[in-house]
Amino acid sequence: MSVMQVLLPVFVQVLLTFVLLFRMGYLRVTTIRSGEVKMKDIALREPNWMPRTLQVANAFHNQLELPLLFYVLTILVLITRQADIAFVTLAWIFVVLRVLHAWIHVTSNHVRRRAVAFMAGAMVLAVMWLLFMLRILFAS
Repeated sequence: MSVMQVLLPVFVQVLLTFVLLFRMGYLRVTTIRSGEVKMKDIALREPNWMPRTLQVANAFHNQLELPLLFYVLTILVLITRQADIAFVTLAWIFVVLRVLHAWIHVTSNHVRRRAVAFMAGAMVLAVMWLLFMLRILFAS
């Protein structure tokens, strides 16, 4: 697999993270300018933001958690030259599930659907790590 094929899902995941970051920033600035929230109210804790702003902030922060293991694995797969069609396919499935999870988070925020998308992504990532581990441990 080419480096581009391996990194393209990473680029999409990074793009998702930045989209959520900029949306969160926009909502925060808008909320402060409108007077709905005062700077002193949010100086120490996030829970004082309006629900919509918190919703997007939570979606953004989720992109800094589980995807970290995806980034590390991708780097290791590239370094060890273990990238193949299975890895790239699973990487795309993981990223699509992350996009779905974020979409649910910033729209309906339906907790059960969001949890299903999250767990499906976590399971895909666990399979990716398991396959990588087995290939490294049992390489001849």
